[in-house]
Order: sequence, then structure tokens, then C-alpha cells
Amino acid sequence: MVQGGVGLWQTPTARMMPEGSLSVNYTDNNEYRFWSVSMQLFPWMEATARYTDVRTRLYSQVDSFSGDQTLKDKGLDVKFRLWEESYYLPDISLGLRDFGGTGFFESEFISASKSVGPFDFHAGLGWGYLGHHNDITNPFCEVRDSFCERPEGFSGRGGKVDYQNFFKGPTAFFGGVEYQTPWQNLALKAEYEGNNYEFDRAGPLEQDSRWNIGAVYRWNNFDFSLNYQRGNTIGFGVSYNLNMHTIKQVKIDREPRDIVGATPSADVASINRKRLYNDLVRRGGYFINDTVIDDKQATFYGVQTSYRDADEATERVGRILASELPASITEYHIVEHQGNILMLDTVIDAKAFREHASYSVPEPDISSTYRRVSPTDEQVEAFAPNRTSGAFLSSKFFWTQSFGNPEDFYLYQLGILTTAGYKFNRQLGIFGSVRTTLLDNFDKFNYKVDKEQTVLPRVRTQVREYVTQGTFTMDTAYAVWTDRLSEDWYYQAYGGYLETMFGGVGGEVLYRPVDSRFAFGVDVNYVKQRSFEDMTSFFDYETFTGFATAYWRPEFLPDTQLKISAGQFLAKDRGVNIDFAKRFDSGIVVGAFASFSNVSAEEYGEGSFTKGFYLSIPFDLFVLKPAKGRGQFPWIPIARDGGQMLIRPSQLIGTTEIRSPFYE
Repeated sequence: MVQGGVGLWQTPTARMMPEGSLSVNYTDNNEYRFWSVSMQLFPWMEATARYTDVRTRLYSQVDSFSGDQTLKDKGLDVKFRLWEESYYLPDISLGLRDFGGTGFFESEFISASKSVGPFDFHAGLGWGYLGHHNDITNPFCEVRDSFCERPEGFSGRGGKVDYQNFFKGPTAFFGGVEYQTPWQNLALKAEYEGNNYEFDRAGPLEQDSRWNIGAVYRWNNFDFSLNYQRGNTIGFGVSYNLNMHTIKQVKIDREPRDIVGATPSADVASINRKRLYNDLVRRGGYFINDTVIDDKQATFYGVQTSYRDADEATERVGRILASELPASITEYHIVEHQGNILMLDTVIDAKAFREHASYSVPEPDISSTYRRVSPTDEQVEAFAPNRTSGAFLSSKFFWTQSFGNPEDFYLYQLGILTTAGYKFNRQLGIFGSVRTTLLDNFDKFNYKVDKEQTVLPRVRTQVREYVTQGTFTMDTAYAVWTDRLSEDWYYQAYGGYLETMFGGVGGEVLYRPVDSRFAFGVDVNYVKQRSFEDMTSFFDYETFTGFATAYWRPEFLPDTQLKISAGQFLAKDRGVNIDFAKRFDSGIVVGAFASFSNVSAEEYGEGSFTKGFYLSIPFDLFVLKPAKGRGQFPWIPIARDGGQMLIRPSQLIGTTEIRSPFYE
């Protein structure tokens, strides 16, 4: 569809993409250019984020500010399947288009789709933008008079969901058909639309016909489209499609150890420890920090560095242990730690593991031979790592981006984040990071701080001052103490330059049972605003900020995590931040968040409230060897000062990730 999502040309259909599908789209039809991303988060839910370039309008009403930049607008769509197609009945879906913001294309629809051989027929009712032809009576108008007229404009300062507009005002019929030609790569589409283009943001557009026709050519993961709209306009587009469930990278890796015919050591004394430890690293990705082995059990303290999947990691390590350790040892303990703080004990029943790994039992199931538990106090006491202090240095690329700015539609910053640190003991360490900018176009900024008057302290809207300070900038410099309180409780205390804009001191406590769907934490921080003129100095602004946070993975929404934080934000406003994340089989995580505080939409400013989206991608998808770690790509449509959280450099939910993996 021209504006993103599954549809014909200008009208949506009831159809959905396969679960996990991601479609990146560009379309052009004279007055408008659309950039959109559509995702099939669940089998029954499609979401689309879109930027619109209105070629007939300037960015603002002030010519000197706009320059040659045309008007840009953000839009969000969502579609829900209400009924899945059967032999006699069609797919039925309900959708909301451009439901938050300035509402360029705000509309609601109900659509039905039914396939017959190579033909796919579609019919629907549209309200708002999709119903401007107003050729039928709004059925809801018969229920209540308030549905007969649609309110004009948008509420707040944009960005809010205008529930009061839903299914109100003019209504029109739309529909069409898609024909899959005998040539599998080519499909033809024709539609009859419900919009009359008299109220478009680009200005009234001439419509010689309500019929739009065109063709889509599929080549590998690309779709190329050509269409003829309104009886007078040619449009074209290209889409790139992938599936976040099935996408993967070919790996060059050794097969897991085959233990059939293996000859383990006769007793503990005859174990070839050098070979064992080397194999654990090379074939299991498990780096040993300490071991305790007796005649009955063997405990290996270490860190898994290669395999994201916990079951694969456990099987690989277990096969190596089963092939090397004597049969007298009945239990293997794989005790993983983070920064020398013990996190997880995977207890393997050695006899059962050997039987299942050697296929000596019918229907072998290796996962049934081990369990994951918290490390015991005895294991904590016995842990004596070779090194508890030392320095380290690491580097990684960072990417900062901003869409829809008056100076340029897309602003970016590419660089290297270099992190150094020193651990004094298991609990205490100091860390620091420096940003080195390699490539950016932030020099296009016409102004630094906007001139809008606001009742809130400038805790985030001076971001332009911070990102244009030079090639080298100090990002963080802080000390942190982390330890285990008891079986399921962890705590930390930290202080220093905590993020780009704030420094101070704080602490956090987290309750996180092993493999639980629930975790709970509390953090409290006293911070001052860092100076963008001298990154080691501070401005006068200071505040307390902190939250009580619950993490929940509901059973009725598989592979999802809901994070709810309640407390005080950086600008001293109080409220709730809600973060929803969906994980796919490839390890890709798609998330969205929003903050709701006691600041009104008018006080907040443009956007009405804080919200954003992010894509978290595992490095494993880009390299030929198994690897852990991931990169995150955020998209924050408009960042104002309300509802802003401190970006703490150390967070226990990440430190304890291996206890109940979601991102790994």
C-alpha cells in the first residue's frame, strides 16, 4: 500500500503479513512522498510508522526558518484482525490510520477480504480521510448524534490519540481486487476508494476517477510497484521485506561434541584439565574463572561469551564435560557470573545427560536433564576466581539519528564509544567512556535551543548543545558497587558522570528469581545537570529522580515483556513510564515506550507526551561466528522535557539478564 501496511493502493485490506514480517517502504505519487516501516508483531496485529513529505508545503510558515525544506509529518497506523478467513467467511480487520499527532490522514476502517482462486476480493467502510466521499450514512450516527460530525484539528500539542474522533463524520465504501497472474512474480491490483481529496494537507487535489490501478513485481525480498491514481497521477514505490522470526546468519562453527564412543577420565586425578578448559572455550564458548571438582560433583564458575541460546550453550558445555569427566561424578554445576557476582547455577544430571546426549533413550530430550537455580551460599563462599581486579578497555560503534528536522529530514552521527575501567575487587569498579565522532551532519543545526517558553526545566531540549561540542566528548565517568543480597536479591550503588547530560549518585535494589516471568526493582538518584560548555562542570539545576519498576512477561502474549516504572522524572514531574517489547525467534526485539506524567499536553509542548520506539538487534546476525551482545536503534519522534528518565549507565535488570533471559 502507498502509505505502508498491507493493502491495495490507497485503501487497506483485512490481510496480514506472516508473523514477524518487517517491510521497509518508499513510495512517490507527485504531491507526497512516503517513507514507512510496517511490522507484523502478532498474527493478529500489524503496526506501521510513517513519515510523509508534503511537496507543496514548506516546513513552517516562516520562510527563513524553513529554507527549502518541505513539510514533514509523522504518522502511526495499527490494524487488528477480528476474524480469520475460513472456507465460507472472509478475513475481517479493524484499523486506525494516523491515529496520533496532527492527523494528516486520520481515519478508521473495517475491511473484509476473501480469496477465490487467483483473485483476492476486498471491501470495507472508511471514516475520516478514507470516508470523505460520504456516499453512505455513518451507521454509528443512527446510535448517537455525536457520531454525525467529525471534530476538526487535533488535541493537545499533537502526538495524542484523538479518541473523540473515532468512527465519526463522513463514511464511504471502498474495495477492490488483487489478481495473482500465472507469472508468480507479478500481481495486478485495482481499487475503488472512498476519499475525494478535497481536504488533503497538500491542498485540494483533482480526482478524475475513484478507481486506482497498478501492478506489483516481486524480486527476491523486494517489491516494485507502479500505479495510476485518481485518473491523472502516476505513482511508484519499492519495498524491502524480511521476516524477523526466520532471518539468520550462516555460521562457521564446530558441531557440538559427539559423546558416542567417548572415553572419559578414569578418576578425578587423571582429568586432563588443560584440554578440558581449552575445549570449554573453543567449543562451548565458556570461559572458566574457577573450578571445584570432587568425586561426586564438578562445579565450573565462568562466563558464556558465544551462544545466546541458553539451551544450546548448556548442551555444548555438557557434552564436553560428559566426554572428559569420570562417570563417578553425578552432577555438573555450570555457575555463571557477571562481574564476579554469581548469577546462575545450571545443574546437570550427569547420568541422564549422557543417556540423552548419546541417544541411548527413546525420544531424547537434553533439556530435561538439567535445571536452572540460584547459586547457593556455599557456592558463593567457595568461589575463588584467579583475578578479582584489573583494567580493561573496549570499543564499539555508536549511531545517533534524528528524523524530520527543519534543517534536514535526516540528521546522523556515527562514531566510536571507547570504554575503559578498573575493577578493584568483585564488587567495586570505576568506568568511563569517551565518544569520538567520525561522521555526522549535525553542523546543519540552525539553532541550538528552541525559543519556545516552557514551564519545565530544560532537562532534554538542549540536546543540540550537547551533541555539537566537538570530536571528542566525555560520555560517562563513574564508580559502581554491585553485590548479591540473598538468593534472588541484588543491589548496587553508583556515582559520577552518569550520562551525557547528568551526573550524581544513586542506588538500586532488584528482586529477580531465576526464570521467573516477574521481577521488581527500585532506584533512587540525586543528580545535577552537566554543563555543555565544560563537560566536567555542572549547571545549577539539581533534582531527585527514581522509580519503582515492575517487569512482567504475560503468558497470554508469548515472547513479550512489559515494564512499568512509577516515580519522579528528571524535570520533577511525576508519573508512569510504560515499555512494551516483543522478541522474535532471531533475537530481534521491537519495543515501544511512553511516559505519562502530571504535566499537561500544553505544558509539555509539541508532541504532548514522551514516546518512542526502538529496535534491538543481536550482533550474532552480522558475524560468521556465534556471538553475544546487541545494538539498539531508537526512534524518538519528538523529545521534550516532560516524562524524561535518567539514562543510568549500570542497571541491574541488564546485569542479571542471564537469570531470566529475554534479550539474550
